Amino acid sequence: MKVEIEIKKWGNSLALPVTGVMAELPGFKEGAKVVVDVSEDGLFVKPVSSSKKMIELPYSEKELLKDLTPSKAHNELA
Repeated sequence: MKVEIEIKKWGNSLALPVTGVMAELPGFKEGAKVVVDVSEDGLFVKPVSSSKKMIELPYSEKELLKDLTPSKAHNELA
């Protein structure tokens, strides 16, 4: 999809309005983090979540190691 839009002044910066399907298709929402690749050809904007997917694990490292002592660990860890 290609859309022609006008660059606007926003304070001391320049801005591009992201409206309608331009926001819906990639899942952009207000406050969302994005990655902007800048080159001589232009800008490429993508959501941070599409480039880095975090896996939520049931336990933290701290929780897993809380009762570990040298006597309970394998010899390689002692």
